[in-house]
Amino acid sequence: MRNLAILIFQTLDGVMQAPSIPEEDFSGGFRHGGWAKDCWDDVMEQVSKEAMKEPYDLLLGRNTYNLFVSNFASAEPDNPVADKLNLAKKYVVTSGADDLTWNNSFKLKGSNTAVEVAKIKEIDGPLLQVHGSWQLVQLLLKHNLVDELRLWTFPVVVGEGKRLFENGEISSKYKLIKFATCPSGAFMHFYQSLDRSAV
Repeated sequence: MRNLAILIFQTLDGVMQAPSIPEEDFSGGFRHGGWAKDCWDDVMEQVSKEAMKEPYDLLLGRNTYNLFVSNFASAEPDNPVADKLNLAKKYVVTSGADDLTWNNSFKLKGSNTAVEVAKIKEIDGPLLQVHGSWQLVQLLLKHNLVDELRLWTFPVVVGEGKRLFENGEISSKYKLIKFATCPSGAFMHFYQSLDRSAV
């Protein structure tokens, strides 16, 4: 069984909504999109070294998938981040009937997403990474499918928006396995789920 890691950018008050682009996600009346911009280059350099260096597959919600397609599917050659994303298998949770155009993209089949994700974890392969995908992350946490939290926390408070632990009903224990800072003030924490390690 392979592990599943969620990779999250969040504010000091735990908001993960629309970090990179102001118009990324206005749902719920959110007005603070792009809050990560002051630390973005530092963090992305660290993400490339710490989370994107080894082989991985992706599990994405449809909105995050669409965002990635627009940024990476037609990227210039010799872009190492785009090259790895293009090569990775991409499992997409979507209710849409339209086809997924990005290469190596697969719709999750079946009506029970948690069951389908558990099946994917049983397939031999590299680490399964989830980027963003707030609604999907809530489901994965609820069903105890997350083996590792990879968090980048930015020195900003926005006061509202979608939070990583949105509903506060999850009881879990984690072990810190990696920590680093960025010159711009963001910091990285990798946590291993002690609940999952016993499964």
